[in-house]
Amino acid sequence: MDILTETLKAFLIGVVEGITEWLPISSTGHMILVDEFVKLQVSPEFLALFLVVIQIGAIVAVLVLYFHKLNPFSPKKDAAQKRSTWRLWGMVAVGCIPAAIVGFLLDDWVNEHFYNALTVAVALIFYGVVFIVLEWRNRVRERAILAGGSGSRGKHARPAKVGSGTDGDDAEAALFRIRDTDQIDWKTALGIGLFQCLAIIPGTSRSGSTIIGGMLLGCSRTVAAEFTFFLAIPIMFGWGLVKCVKYVAEVGMAMTGVETAVLAVGIVTAFAVSVVAIKFLMGYIKRNDFTAFGVYRIVLGAAVIAYFAVTGGLAVIQ
Repeated sequence: MDILTETLKAFLIGVVEGITEWLPISSTGHMILVDEFVKLQVSPEFLALFLVVIQIGAIVAVLVLYFHKLNPFSPKKDAAQKRSTWRLWGMVAVGCIPAAIVGFLLDDWVNEHFYNALTVAVALIFYGVVFIVLEWRNRVRERAILAGGSGSRGKHARPAKVGSGTDGDDAEAALFRIRDTDQIDWKTALGIGLFQCLAIIPGTSRSGSTIIGGMLLGCSRTVAAEFTFFLAIPIMFGWGLVKCVKYVAEVGMAMTGVETAVLAVGIVTAFAVSVVAIKFLMGYIKRNDFTAFGVYRIVLGAAVIAYFAVTGGLAVIQ
């Protein structure tokens, strides 16, 4: 194996992982397309490990960007703020319970029966439509709250903020009852966790399902996105640990020099790109909704169907 070629492939996969893990557009849908053109020359056991473990880089990005918010030991926080942080971690734990149970019981069965291009494409398109309909409903409600309000800056633009001389913040406050992650209660956390279970179907998008669930349960777009990031920490670390244990059980501690380099490049790249992707998403949804992501999902789903129909791989992904 050529180490330069393989690490370049790992870099490209890390870029895709870093972007698609956080944007609600399905990392699986993108990965199956990338795999058609960028195939790592590694063992099947290592590939299964690699595709999960590089997610650790993405998770570290969340920990870095939200370190102060998530750190209950911060000397800059008073006692009340520390209790609030511990409470947030408690809500994260509650939200992870459904996905942990469903994933443990059904993951292998779902992969065996639903891990194919058609399922991925249908899930991409279906939840793309859900995003568009949900945000259309939100815009209608916002306009009604504003009673004709201040107009629109674009088809998918959200109302301007109060600081800009409009009633946009008041409209959002009426539309979403939860506008800070500290306001999430255990019922909302559990509900979002149940929506996260939908992501067991390939192509759904873990972030997509939890963002949809969060908004339906009354969370603002930014709160739904942030809580999605936080939910990923234990879920993805846990899944990465499981994959490592399986790899050691099947192969042992042996790993070639090329495989070590590939893993390192993938993790570092996923981390760096995730930082950019998370900052982009949070900045974007402060002024826009998720409609554009819904449209993108539909286009990608159609592309998946078209490509695999032509290549004859629509029913099965190898």
